[in-house]
Amino acid sequence: MPINTEKARKDSFFNLYFTSTISIAVALFMLGLVAMLLLWGNHVTRFAKENLVVSLILSDATTDDDLTRIEKYLASTDFVKHYQYISKDAALEEHIADVGDNPVELLGYNPIKASIEVNLKAEFISEAFLQKLSKDIEIYPFVENVAYQQIMISDLNTNVKRISLVLLLISLILVLITVILINNTIRISIYSKRFVINTMKLVGAKAWFIRRPFLWRFVKNGLIASFLACFGLFGVGYYIQRMDFSLPLYDYRFFVPIIVVVFAVGFLVSFLAALFCINRYIRMKSGDLYFI
Repeated sequence: MPINTEKARKDSFFNLYFTSTISIAVALFMLGLVAMLLLWGNHVTRFAKENLVVSLILSDATTDDDLTRIEKYLASTDFVKHYQYISKDAALEEHIADVGDNPVELLGYNPIKASIEVNLKAEFISEAFLQKLSKDIEIYPFVENVAYQQIMISDLNTNVKRISLVLLLISLILVLITVILINNTIRISIYSKRFVINTMKLVGAKAWFIRRPFLWRFVKNGLIASFLACFGLFGVGYYIQRMDFSLPLYDYRFFVPIIVVVFAVGFLVSFLAALFCINRYIRMKSGDLYFI
């Protein structure tokens, strides 16, 4: 009979330990998933902005020296990611490929202007900066116009702000839920050991001696849960990588900050929650343990 009792006690402890580990892992996985969405969202936004084209429309009188001047200017700036000169002939070929009509056959000459297509760095894609750029380009008289998709840029920046705000709010809520879930899971686990803590205290064990095995157990629990959560996040990332996306949605470098966040939250919340709960039962009188 004592053997069966001891076995039941060990099975009960294992089930509680396993359940708490899985619960914490699920909470951390959800937190990591939102962090992953935030990073992917930032990457997709950057990708979209840096693929918006600002066209410097050149006059037909533009010389090679003029081209050299404007290209030196663009190469010396810190806001240009990439630029490419498009000749009149190349622009005509693109027009024919896109539209299907050849304006030369109708007009007798090529009306399409040569241009320099510029891709700016994401942080410089704003209405204010593009207006400033247009004014700065005025010193080059052979640049007839600075053309860009004003409405698209405005809508993109507005939508990015809205989505970022929503994701940030969701992240904060999920962090709160994660902390509460981990704290409650550890509280339930330590509650089942409150009489053990009290017995250790009654036989003269020091507070640090009582805390040590519980803190180690639940910190280890949190780290194992963090590992399981990261393993699940890698699985999600691997699945997304295998899907046929035209946008670069997946990059293993994203997982470095996510892993740091998941393990930091798993460690700190587990340690602090366990410490708070253990100290509560250490300070509690023996008779009060039956009424909580």
